[in-house]
Amino acid sequence: MSKFVKNLVVGDLQNRLDGVEEALLVNVIGLDANRSVVLRKQLREKDIQLLVVKNSMARRATEGTALAPMMEGMEGTLAIMWGADNIVSLAKEASRISREKDYAAFEARGGVMDGEPMTAERVMEISKWPSREEQLSILVGQILSPGGQLAAALVGPGSALASQIKSKAEDDE
Repeated sequence: MSKFVKNLVVGDLQNRLDGVEEALLVNVIGLDANRSVVLRKQLREKDIQLLVVKNSMARRATEGTALAPMMEGMEGTLAIMWGADNIVSLAKEASRISREKDYAAFEARGGVMDGEPMTAERVMEISKWPSREEQLSILVGQILSPGGQLAAALVGPGSALASQIKSKAEDDE
């Protein structure tokens, strides 16, 4: 491949990854063409991109960006996976795919989150974290819980008193 073509490919990759700050590196070698097409279609439906790229060109394209740390020390054929709502959703999807027997060759190899490189083990650990929606529901529950407890504490004695007054009124009749 000529230097001119390589520069074009690097430029295109830079454009595709513009604004991306979190991504995963995955291995897709070993998937036949039909399964690869089906996998890419499933990922596109979830707004996730998958791109197999030569490591040296990926290093050049990510140089000076938040994605640069993910390429450090990576060897072998890799694909860059990015998109979804956040890195947790992306890691969950990568973990789900790697567990399916149809995609046995698919595996997470690493990535980058908040400018820090991640190992394959860290990606699997992150996939077990609660999703954004789950985190928000936990947070809302924690915010509302003290108010609910306070309301119960305030209403409890009043309802007990009302119950005693009602009981006394029934006894007098």
